[in-house]
Amino acid sequence: MTEPGPPQRSHFLPDFCAGRMVLAIVLIVELTALIVTLARGASAVAFWTDLARTSLFLVWIGLAGQAALCVARRRLESQAVAAAASAVLGIVCVTVAVVSEVAFRIGASEWLAPSGVSSLFPREHLAFIARNVAIAFIVTALALRYFYVMHEWRRNIEMQSRARVHALQARIRPHFLFNSMNTIAALTRSNPALAEEAVQDLADLFRASLAEKREQITLAEEIEIAQTYERIEMLRLGERLKVEWRVKGVPQEARVPSLMIQPLLENAIYHGIEPRSGGGIVTVTGEYANGLVTIVVRNPAPSGPVTRDGNRLALANIRERLALMYGTRAAVKAGRFDDEYIVTLRFPHEAENAHR
Repeated sequence: MTEPGPPQRSHFLPDFCAGRMVLAIVLIVELTALIVTLARGASAVAFWTDLARTSLFLVWIGLAGQAALCVARRRLESQAVAAAASAVLGIVCVTVAVVSEVAFRIGASEWLAPSGVSSLFPREHLAFIARNVAIAFIVTALALRYFYVMHEWRRNIEMQSRARVHALQARIRPHFLFNSMNTIAALTRSNPALAEEAVQDLADLFRASLAEKREQITLAEEIEIAQTYERIEMLRLGERLKVEWRVKGVPQEARVPSLMIQPLLENAIYHGIEPRSGGGIVTVTGEYANGLVTIVVRNPAPSGPVTRDGNRLALANIRERLALMYGTRAAVKAGRFDDEYIVTLRFPHEAENAHR
């Protein structure tokens, strides 16, 4: 008999303290106000007055509910999904009941009677509160369902992205490991000191690629991994391989998915350098402007069509992980231009300490 696993946490809940949630809640309550007003079937003259009254009332409910959920955010995020959803429904319903009670008492107060404004307020006490609570319950339940479905969709994308990372790692390891070990074996007889350095570089490279828990690293760390890979390949290809690094202008603390530049460098060497008897130059250029980091990898274009699936796998994997991390703010472009094959990565700069 297996023990039950830990309860699923309620990470599907959005950040109720974020400024964008104000806009989302206002849009939801305004749409609700429009639906409720249309359902009442008021005349054309009374429609706009009824809509304004309902909108004002629901905006106060929405903002009060957001404030209450913001205060309870940490406690909600530590609970299981079902418990957190029930708590959100309870908080919203209680908030709606309190605001409805306050609105009813204001409308029933004697100091509004002479002005005639009291006619805009409800007359039925319990029916008014019950109706508002019922509407709030339905709307909140639908919103929670939407948040949960979007959370599961994003979670599935993350799992697929992780699986592709593992597939990319599995593709890198076999052929590169065999070539590296053959190179090191030859160096142990001709240059033991260089062979020792190569073993250390190989260990560092595979330690980085096997660090599955660190899916995001700094750009400086990613460049270091790629340069370690370059040193190992230079032992095998010698003077046929030249890599020019022009990345001093990029913010080294920018966060990127791990194994982003190294696979591109591997593809550039495998497709653009290794097949050429005279070798060639791979250029890695980095730029930073208007809050965007741009990394460009150039290599001589293959003489024939690229048939190896790994090239498409690496690009698809990098594109997917950048989109997952930065959304539409990131872009990956690749293609042949004259005699060069160029891959361009573009993503916003987010310092590592900004996520702590």
